[in-house]
Amino acid sequence: MKHPRRAAPVGAGLLLAATAIGLIAGAIGTVATRIARVARVVVTPANRVADLEVRGIDTAAQTITLSRTPDTELPGRYGLFTSGTTEYVKIGAVLRTDDETVTRKLLTHIGRDYRIGKPAAFSGWYFESPAELHVPYEEVDITTPVGPAPAWLVPSGIEGGPGETWAVLVHGRGTNRAEVIRTVPVLREAGITSLLISYRNDGVAPSSTTGLYGLGTTEWPDVEAAISFALARGARRVVLMGWSMGGAIVLQTLVNTAHRDAIAGVILESPVVDWRTVLKYQARELGVPPLAALATMSMLESGIASRVHRIGRVIDFDDLDMVARAKELDCPILILHSDDDGFVPSDASHRLAELRPDIVTLVSFSVARHTKLWNYDEARWNTAIRDWLAALALAPETD
Repeated sequence: MKHPRRAAPVGAGLLLAATAIGLIAGAIGTVATRIARVARVVVTPANRVADLEVRGIDTAAQTITLSRTPDTELPGRYGLFTSGTTEYVKIGAVLRTDDETVTRKLLTHIGRDYRIGKPAAFSGWYFESPAELHVPYEEVDITTPVGPAPAWLVPSGIEGGPGETWAVLVHGRGTNRAEVIRTVPVLREAGITSLLISYRNDGVAPSSTTGLYGLGTTEWPDVEAAISFALARGARRVVLMGWSMGGAIVLQTLVNTAHRDAIAGVILESPVVDWRTVLKYQARELGVPPLAALATMSMLESGIASRVHRIGRVIDFDDLDMVARAKELDCPILILHSDDDGFVPSDASHRLAELRPDIVTLVSFSVARHTKLWNYDEARWNTAIRDWLAALALAPETD
């Protein structure tokens, strides 16, 4: 005999509903927490990550064997932070590879007693100090809104002092002014004085009250201060150059500076032209759902979320989208970007060049990856800058 099915008690139904809602809310809360964590990572100054291994050193042959990655197999000359990230050596040509390792020539001599730990980090810096260029330079402080920010001042290679054309060089995210030393030789050759600056929260300049990046929105006043410094020291024309996030900072300077008339041109190396493009790309690379990437950007744009999750001031991604703001740009721009960058996709650089062919010159590379164009093909990189400067009458023309 079948018994009639009894309806669940009202209290039990409410309990089930409450449990389901609690589980959903918990899941949403977990996702929100993860999104907030991602958002905070985006704006938090990053430490160098030791993400590869030193597999062996041959002191007789002066070679070093590394775990194989897209970076360690690149042709050219580079730097390597070893023993975690505490020691620095220079490395040159790839001598041999197999499925797991790459053996390269050591350009820093290592003796038998030199001990290198296994964890290491690959670097495009190559130079650590202007002293390695064997040219005169000066340590100066630039008065920024957050305090005195150290900079290296490298006079032009012409007689008679620094000259009237200066370049303000702006490094990228998670690095410091050593990143941009590679630019100095071609600028000196062109008769341009180089000012290699630090900016808030980069580990060299003072920190802001939040200690967080603004992705260009908060850093550009420090570049403005560097322009003022250059003009006070005799500059009449200023070239701005930004690497990676430094490109975003330079572009924000360009549309906000009170010294617009002094800006003769802009050079962008592997630049962030539009942060939305970069963050969506990074999300895909990390396997993060597109909606989560959009939610991360929405959180960074939300004043309430910024306060609750302590992710600094609100970041307006519309302000940072220089493709959308292309009409506001009005000075010559040289973009150097590798189409297989691997970190900052070149899509936005190409779109900006298509929208503003009247002022934008795009020199595309391949294989070179992110901010390693000089390392991969120094001659082509230098020639692109030299020819662009000459076309603007900022450097002597070459045969």
